[in-house]
Amino acid sequence: MEPDKTKHMVQKGPFETHTDEYEKWFEKNRFVYEAELRAVKELLPIEGESIEIGVGSGRFAVPLGIRLGIDPSLKMAEIAVKRGIEVHEGVAEDLPFDNGRFDFALMVTTICFLNDVKTALREAYRILKPGGALLVGFVDRISPVGKKYERYKTENKFYREASFYSADEIVSLMIGAGFGNFAFTQTIFRDLKDIDHTEAVKKGYGEGSFVVIRGEKQGTEGGN
Repeated sequence: MEPDKTKHMVQKGPFETHTDEYEKWFEKNRFVYEAELRAVKELLPIEGESIEIGVGSGRFAVPLGIRLGIDPSLKMAEIAVKRGIEVHEGVAEDLPFDNGRFDFALMVTTICFLNDVKTALREAYRILKPGGALLVGFVDRISPVGKKYERYKTENKFYREASFYSADEIVSLMIGAGFGNFAFTQTIFRDLKDIDHTEAVKKGYGEGSFVVIRGEKQGTEGGN
């Protein structure tokens, strides 16, 4: 019997109907995008089999050398495929991959759109090799940009149904899924409209609005 994926669906509607607007954001906010890429790249393993969970249109996967992704939005997947990504249709909470397959997995601005974060993190843990890494990039809920997004999210077609998290909350969730040995980078230290160059990337969290957390799979199990 097919698993019931309806209870795990992400909020894909806006990404299906406003794909062009999503793409234009990266062009309009080029320096923000470049800083976020750098923050992810600093924690990214040099080599190994990889996947982006919530690959979208491939804006992060392509420049980071990730060639496999999964996403529920067919419109976004079409763009990613044109950019050279192999995309599986699916959701983070029910990954169609074998236990222990990947060396690292990436989620960027995906976690806020998931209905069941705990299940998604357990699935990411399951598909990673022992010692493999999960990188989660996100807008910190308690940062200036995060607070602004939270305050005006009902007016934003993409973030209307989003649930934002703080770095400490995500670390706690990742620990619960079996991850440890954490590392952090952060960037975006001003309001987006004031950014006119690529901002610095710092270690840690608590200052920047965009945070990347890398956690390693602890133990030797293929899944749980």
